Amino acid sequence: MAAAIRYGERHAGLTGTNPSVSTLVVRFDEGGPRIVGRGVTALGGRPHAETVALAEAGELARGATAYVTLEPCAHHGRTPPCAEALVAAGITRVVSAAADPDPRVDGKGHAILRTGGIEVVPGVMAAEAARSLSGYLTRHRLNRPEVTLKMALSADGMIGARGRGQVAITGAVANAQTHLVRARSDAILVGVGTVLEDDPALTCRLPGLTERSPMRIVVDPRLDTPVSARLAEEARAIPTHLVASSHADEERRRALREAGFDFFAAEPDEKGRVALPELLDDLGARGVSTILVEGGAALARSFLEDDLVDRLTLVVAPCTVGEDGVRGPIGLAEASERFYLTREVRFGDDRWYEFERKEG
Repeated sequence: MAAAIRYGERHAGLTGTNPSVSTLVVRFDEGGPRIVGRGVTALGGRPHAETVALAEAGELARGATAYVTLEPCAHHGRTPPCAEALVAAGITRVVSAAADPDPRVDGKGHAILRTGGIEVVPGVMAAEAARSLSGYLTRHRLNRPEVTLKMALSADGMIGARGRGQVAITGAVANAQTHLVRARSDAILVGVGTVLEDDPALTCRLPGLTERSPMRIVVDPRLDTPVSARLAEEARAIPTHLVASSHADEERRRALREAGFDFFAAEPDEKGRVALPELLDDLGARGVSTILVEGGAALARSFLEDDLVDRLTLVVAPCTVGEDGVRGPIGLAEASERFYLTREVRFGDDRWYEFERKEG
């Protein structure tokens, strides 16, 4: 199952509204266990992992065991349910990890397998699989995407400097890790202040992974994003959306649309800010499962104040910014009180800390 979970990471962020699930078909012959079929949810979400693995295994699937990282689907769509495909292929035992909260599945997939005479062993490494599939599971549980807030902090707690544009805080190794996180995300979100101050591209720029750049979203109620922004350079190739008020200037909207931008509607909250819960609800309804929030300070503070951060990544560098710095909305001490520390690692001279929400 551990191998299946690792294999499922292959298409993380690339399977549309479906999760990146994997299936291993294993025969237990005289020579020991042997993988005869492997499958991962295809790009865009179809076909499912079970279908791919069974096709590779062919007749060797008969009498074999299937390891699946998520309960096989039970509903009819453009293709028959994966649970029925496992029965038809002659699989005799299914070992599954995470339960599927989709009401069309939720226990029904296992029921089809048992009715078809297959032995079902559920819940094997369920927590590990759920961590890998957490975006999909969060979207079904909370009707919104899973939110990861990532910030780089200087040794004196700053995330940037006023009036100096983009300030390099972390080194090359940590920056490469940030691009890996982008490649695994459905969308990356920043505030318009970051666009005006830093003019970022918000793409994945690692060799071989450039095509895995996520959807880009800018919270920009008044449509202050310049048509000359770097985001416009690839706005037609990479879906790029501005979260704008209905009262925003129509000429600005028209010019930005011609530059390749699209728009999400913004609703104000009681403080006059963009209502983030409603925005996340809309994105969840569109099938977005994971969002990486990268800046800046005001937007990050809003996500924290609204209790919308599921995962927090703080990258602490040894450099200092000084008195003109923009202080981060959360530091290591407060993060340790509000979240569980799940990972700590060094990348070059920088320390990378990952936290998860404390439930209950």
